[in-house]
Amino acid sequence: MSDPTQATLSVRPASSAAEVPAPALFVAFEGARPLALAARFSLADVDLVTLGRGPERAASRTTVDQRRVLAITIPDPQMSTRHAVLERELGRWIASDAGSKNGTFLDGAPLRRAVLPDGTWLELGHTLVTIERRAGATDLDASTLPHDPPGLATVDPELAAELAQLRAMAPSLVPISIGGETGTGKELIARAVHALSARRGPLVAVNCGALPPTLVEAELFGVRRGAFSGATEDRPGLVRQADGGTLFLDEIGDLPLSAQAALLRVLQEREVRAVGDTRGAPVDFRLVTATLHDLDARVRASAFRADLRARISGFHIELPALRDRRVDLGLLIGTLLARLAPGRSVRFALDAVRALARHAWPANIRELERCLAAALTLADSSGTIEAAHLPASVRSVARSAAADLDLDAEQRALRDDLVALLQANGGNISAVARQLGKARMQVQRWIARFGLDPARYRSP
Repeated sequence: MSDPTQATLSVRPASSAAEVPAPALFVAFEGARPLALAARFSLADVDLVTLGRGPERAASRTTVDQRRVLAITIPDPQMSTRHAVLERELGRWIASDAGSKNGTFLDGAPLRRAVLPDGTWLELGHTLVTIERRAGATDLDASTLPHDPPGLATVDPELAAELAQLRAMAPSLVPISIGGETGTGKELIARAVHALSARRGPLVAVNCGALPPTLVEAELFGVRRGAFSGATEDRPGLVRQADGGTLFLDEIGDLPLSAQAALLRVLQEREVRAVGDTRGAPVDFRLVTATLHDLDARVRASAFRADLRARISGFHIELPALRDRRVDLGLLIGTLLARLAPGRSVRFALDAVRALARHAWPANIRELERCLAAALTLADSSGTIEAAHLPASVRSVARSAAADLDLDAEQRALRDDLVALLQANGGNISAVARQLGKARMQVQRWIARFGLDPARYRSP
């Protein structure tokens, strides 16, 4: 009989190690239609891209005068029918405004014509577009991706290949470890693994760092009545609660050495012995672990057992920080909105779009979720989220972006020239100063005044 879980898997082959990353254009976020999620278009065989308003998000590929053209339309009312053009020149992409009514902006700066470095935001109306190089970047609309279980959808093809391998691993008993910064969704991934495993028992999530140090073993492995002062009844422990299901040990690196030894015994013997008991009870669970610590470094420091490290090492996935998966911004916002405000019509004002795009999100997806939850409450029934509805840490970025629009024509021209020179010189301030015939200190003052970041223009 076939495994019903396997029948629902949608596994993509992992990208070949020899596959060369190719440029792809990502429609990362539509402020006017946040539930549209995101889209990706391969630029591997494209010489010219046109971007403009249309009745729906769509793309067509043609050849005009021996140039391979990709025409993309987006139903953004703030975009012009012909808004911007991207041209491939000597391996670089040159972005130009096509006479749009509301202008095109490159990382917050008004754009006339400039090199478009990988990872910079191109703003068209209320829509954010970026070009990044990725292996396996075929055309994709995120609305076609499976979103059940949550947490496994992405428009980043390299991350998608890893998540596909995770899907394939889920029905097995191979231990899975999850790495990544706080707030990147490690527990969500653990829950997805459990959902795909088809195990009938529960998922028991344990934050090892939050367990009282003196009660770690009793909480995990159970306790017999009378084993110590205060043990007034038999308790099965969290490990036995996961029998038949999945045990998720978050921050496993925080377990004390004595608890590590007991956990190793459980994993080896497939039975758990409660504190104060002389007999073990059989237990069957799937193990998923996560930690912020470098476990190999803790092994070298004798703070983590090498044999336990080997026992929990099976399949590892490292979840990227939100700042490193910016192409998923719209997908994540749309997914969170659908859960936080199901059935509610929501759109984002331009200042909010800019703020969300430019914020660094140090607490990652967890911070984004809290930001949206607060904004939805403050926006009330208006349906439009503005920068004023965002937390202060995000609003400050919005104010900086708004200040860009208060520049007079001469200041905008100077900023445009600075951006173009920083792009052409890979963020080298000294080279920009030489080309302008100005002192390096003066160029640094201009860069600070306009809120530019030279590091954004440096080649990876």
